[in-house]
Order: sequence, then structure tokens, then C-alpha cells
Amino acid sequence: QVQLVESGGGLVQPGGSLRLSCAASGFTFSTYVMSWYRQAPGKERELVARIISGTSSTNYADSVKGRFTISRDNAKNTVYLQMNSLKSEDTAVYYCKASGTVVYWGQGTQVTVSS
Repeated sequence: QVQLVESGGGLVQPGGSLRLSCAASGFTFSTYVMSWYRQAPGKERELVARIISGTSSTNYADSVKGRFTISRDNAKNTVYLQMNSLKSEDTAVYYCKASGTVVYWGQGTQVTVSS
């Protein structure tokens, strides 16, 4: 059974940091492209960051470049999103996505940036 379980979300003040984790099981994690998406209320889901399976090369949305870092640990079947210098506009539900022969989505974790 495939599972993507996100964790690490919560309430943080502007300028603060959070680290999201996505624990995967049920598929060959190391061969999949892993991504983080987010969806704010009333907006479409958007790509935040992506990490390629073989080379671990990364891509970021312009809005998070220099503040967010995606990484993966293939031994732990986990992908991370380190989020620094958080802004109110980063408030959203954050989803983990696995892309390969099949696409899988996690259930999401809420991130709220507010004073």
C-alpha cells in the first residue's frame, strides 16, 4: 500500500522557520521525482520545489528561491522541505507528490504564518 505522510506543519511567526517531512512507503522511493506543492485558500495548487531522483538536482518556484530548501534521504524514504524566512503569503496546505510510473499525493499539512 502506497503512503505519503507529511508532517512538520504548524503555526509560525513571520520570519520563522519550519521543516516539513514526507515519509514514503509502498513504492521504490529512490527512483521517483519528489516534489512539494502548496495550495492557499481560493488559489490553485502550485509547485514549490522538486528534487530529481538520480542526480538530486532541484528546482524552486521563484517565490521561495533562497528561502526554501528541498532534500531527500533515500535510505529513509523521506523528502524534506526546510522553510526559512517565512512570510504570511507562504500560508497554505503543503502537499508531497511522488512522480514516476505512477503519481502519488500525500494528504497535506497546514502551514500558517501569522503573528
